[in-house]
Amino acid sequence: MAKVIGVGGVFFHCADVEATRAWYKRVLGLEIDEYGGSSFVHADSVAQFPQGARTIWAPFKSGSDYFKPSNADFMINLMIDDFEGMLERLKAEGVTMEGEPMIESYGKFAWVMDPDGRKIELWQPVEPNPAA
Repeated sequence: MAKVIGVGGVFFHCADVEATRAWYKRVLGLEIDEYGGSSFVHADSVAQFPQGARTIWAPFKSGSDYFKPSNADFMINLMIDDFEGMLERLKAEGVTMEGEPMIESYGKFAWVMDPDGRKIELWQPVEPNPAA
């Protein structure tokens, strides 16, 4: 039977497309392609996190504070390869963190706001321990 096998893209409006692209490139290190976006090859994340790389799809109850201080009804989670390096990059760019970074059994997390007021969750997966 046919089913969804993954997220094929994230598309959104922004006030200044070029400024938004430049911010994501400068601050988060996205490589912007000839079409004006960025493609993430699943093989790249799987090579670094063979068991931990995944895309999460999760509806949140209306009114949840998890996306605050953004007023958007969605948040973008971006997988990163070097948590400490990203925190240093954000600091060097003068980007204000939203809350404190968090380390959980399934990954390391930090949050920032993009130029259009969307909350961005940065996530470095943690490889699960093999079953004993």
